[in-house]
Amino acid sequence: MNEAKVTEEAAAQGHLLSVVIPAYNEEEGIEAIIERVLAVRPALEAMGVGLEVIVVDDGSHDRTVEKVQAHPEVVLLQHSRNQGYGAALKTGFHHARGDLLGFLDADGTYPPEHFPQLCRAALAGADLVIGSRMAGEESEMPLVRRIGNFLFANLVTLVSGRRVSDSASGMRVIRREALPRLYPLPDGLNFTPVMSTRAMHEAIEVVEVPIPYRERQGRSKLSVVRDGLRFLTTIVWTALTYNPVRLLGGAGLGLILFAAIVVVGLVIARLGGTTQLGSWGVLGVFAGGVAAVLGAMLFALGATFNHLVSLFEQRPVRRGLFGKPIFTPPLEEQFWWMGTLVLGGGLLLGLFDLWAALHAWPMSRLWLYLLGSAMAILLGTELIVFWIIIAVLETLRRRDAAIVSDMEGGECLP
Repeated sequence: MNEAKVTEEAAAQGHLLSVVIPAYNEEEGIEAIIERVLAVRPALEAMGVGLEVIVVDDGSHDRTVEKVQAHPEVVLLQHSRNQGYGAALKTGFHHARGDLLGFLDADGTYPPEHFPQLCRAALAGADLVIGSRMAGEESEMPLVRRIGNFLFANLVTLVSGRRVSDSASGMRVIRREALPRLYPLPDGLNFTPVMSTRAMHEAIEVVEVPIPYRERQGRSKLSVVRDGLRFLTTIVWTALTYNPVRLLGGAGLGLILFAAIVVVGLVIARLGGTTQLGSWGVLGVFAGGVAAVLGAMLFALGATFNHLVSLFEQRPVRRGLFGKPIFTPPLEEQFWWMGTLVLGGGLLLGLFDLWAALHAWPMSRLWLYLLGSAMAILLGTELIVFWIIIAVLETLRRRDAAIVSDMEGGECLP
């Protein structure tokens, strides 16, 4: 959509951008950022977008409130106590009048002069527009935080299957109608990475606009270690509520691959004439056996949780590890015969072990077969049990549709 058309439609529809600025003890920079935000009003009005500026004081005990009150055109909301960055933003969104909701930090690190570019992308159809500090514009971000943002962005990309370059950017514009699909969001500094993770899984139209970034003056409220761990855990936890098999299944397949490598190594060693395993060989065999059982369990748990999420949200089951199904038909639907085959093999191997023991085979030869039999029996039983659970969950998910079909009855000849 070209800019002229966007401007014409925006003017006809009377769009309003509400910019929310969360502030906690920001007396040194709050006036400057307010004035910079107000200065973009003419550029927004040229696009047919009005401007509302809201400052949410999050329990400051300095002169932040006094500084804001010097600007009567700014809406001031106050928390009686410090509730957190995300809580302040949610308070601002609740009281905002605009159909476009924007926000940025009060410390001057983000450029409000780029709000017109972000609004232009929103008016062109994007539900969430992220000002990306990692998309090529000049940035003064410290190296440690740049590395952290790179890792978090790639983690969100991995768990969602959709590319994002700056998952934690604190400058964004959101279409109000998209907000319920992004909620619930946390009260802390992990508000933005969780928003990014939810947006990617909710199939919300996300656009990133490159912006410059300036490092704040004075001490940052962000703790690299504490908040970094919080970002990591909340991204993973949020992803698990949408598509558990992407994380659990990926880990499970990795463990199964390790077990397969161990088996191949054993075969190669045996073909090469090796008849006894050293300490490292024995350790590798046990590690491979545990990895096989644990890997299958994690994959099956991930698939089961996907069916639980689907049942709870009443939507089709999300499948695949990398944005599209990698097994057709789905692998969990094949657990019954896979489990039966592995269980049967384990029982046959167990019978062989019994025969060998009765014929005085030494334990130095028998232990590996015993271990293989036990692992196969456990693995096969595990797959069959998970297949039963998944089949029950799928039946429950389709129950309402089946009831409607039965109530409608069959087709009759005229």
